[in-house]
Amino acid sequence: MEEKSLQQVDREVYGAIRAEIDREQSNLVMIASENYASRAVIEAQANVMTNKYAEGYPGARYYGGCEYVDDVENLAIERAKRLFNSEHANVQPHSGSQANMSIYMSFLEPGDLIMGMSLSHGGHLTHGSSVSFSGKIYRSVFYGVDQKTKRIDYDLVRELAKKHRPKIIVAGSSAYPRVIDFQLFRDIAHENGAYLMADIAHIAGLVAVGLHPSSIGVADFTSTTTHKTLRGPRGGLVLSQGDYAKKIDKSVFPGIQGGPLMHVIAAKAVAFGEALRPDFAEYQSQIIRNARVLADELMNSGLDLVSGGTDNHLLLVDLTGKEMTGQEAETALGKAGIVVNKNTIPFDTRGPRVTSGLRLGTPALTSRGMKEAEMKLIAGFITDALENTGSESHLNIIRKSVNDLCRSFPIYQYLKEE
Repeated sequence: MEEKSLQQVDREVYGAIRAEIDREQSNLVMIASENYASRAVIEAQANVMTNKYAEGYPGARYYGGCEYVDDVENLAIERAKRLFNSEHANVQPHSGSQANMSIYMSFLEPGDLIMGMSLSHGGHLTHGSSVSFSGKIYRSVFYGVDQKTKRIDYDLVRELAKKHRPKIIVAGSSAYPRVIDFQLFRDIAHENGAYLMADIAHIAGLVAVGLHPSSIGVADFTSTTTHKTLRGPRGGLVLSQGDYAKKIDKSVFPGIQGGPLMHVIAAKAVAFGEALRPDFAEYQSQIIRNARVLADELMNSGLDLVSGGTDNHLLLVDLTGKEMTGQEAETALGKAGIVVNKNTIPFDTRGPRVTSGLRLGTPALTSRGMKEAEMKLIAGFITDALENTGSESHLNIIRKSVNDLCRSFPIYQYLKEE
């Protein structure tokens, strides 16, 4: 058959991809759940293994011709186990949400009780929210943060676990800037006959290199995404003790998924291999250093941060003392070339479509090579933009400075259009 390029076949899709490359290059991406995958990861994902049906697991497929996809899945499994020091790894979940679903469906019956972190306090939709499958199939109860410190209230966690006796307690978050004490969660879970599930989707890169306490060997099972701080392709991963391996594998396939995305698993294998290299630990350290400098600079400029700072890759700006909403702040920063997301904060009085906060992250900036000096510049851009939200001309001036900074830290130069 005649082979034509994307540019030849579909100018509309090609144009949108080119525009996205330009957007990522010319903006400061500060969404905490986003990152720039490496060239090797992107090349591994854009490969002919997308053609292959491979239902089942390596050595036990339901289709012939799986010898090479078996090779990459075995590599991904072994590298994930080594990276996290885990007895078992399932690399097939298409997303973090499906990784969580596979755990629930392995150990819960419909109507069983999940206890997770409140969405408005930093939890995730799949930790029992009523709008998610996790809150529709299962019952839910939520813990949160202390009103004064804005840190997890472990006394409340213990009290709720004793009162409600959940089947699974979920330790993890999508917007919590502090260290999570997995060992204390384990103690509470086991005191009350519950499994402990750790969702480390945001902090997986930090956990992998020992910059955040690990849930492996502490929690009964751990879920994560493979993008975010891990800097891999978009996808999910389940890690567990060997005793739980068969149940989880059966839950992923045939329980909730059919054929795995073998091109994505190839990219996961590459990402895990990159994370095993010594320079990945330094990269993660820089992510944290950048976040702390950014936090300090923003607080010095008069902005309030939830919990007064950060221990990890993200920080939450509390705008309740300002005459603006999270939505307004996100829009203004976007006009200035700074891409963030509005976010609810603990005890927020505004809804999730408006919010009283912003979530900022440093993984993507760090992937570009930015360090402490750049964080100080960026903090200045942010405060300047938030002080001039109503001035399009002023926001355009900031955007020009942002564009100059971005050009000094280029990405994906190999994708330049000829």
